Amino acid sequence: QVQLVESGGGLVQAGGSLRLSCAASGSIFEFKTMGWYRQAPGKQRELVASITSRSDTNYADSVKGRFTISRDNAKKTVYLQMNSLNAEDTAVYYCRMGRVTIYWGQGTQVTVSS
Repeated sequence: QVQLVESGGGLVQAGGSLRLSCAASGSIFEFKTMGWYRQAPGKQRELVASITSRSDTNYADSVKGRFTISRDNAKKTVYLQMNSLNAEDTAVYYCRMGRVTIYWGQGTQVTVSS
């Protein structure tokens, strides 16, 4: 059974930074594509960034150049460094593992005040 636990969310002023972490249980982390998604009130959940087992990365256009996804397989953790935050980044951020069999974390709130 895989569990994903996000942390690092909070309230930040526009222009600030946050680093999200997602710690995974189990033994399959290093083989799985990991992703960060977000869902703002009244909107659909959307992909923010993903990273494959080979550390190939993909970003939503809205966060390119501001966010960086990374992973530490030894710690079974994926990170999302978020810089130059703006109000449009306010959302619940979710960690996801896998592409076929999918696991989700419980989410962490990020609120950017303008």
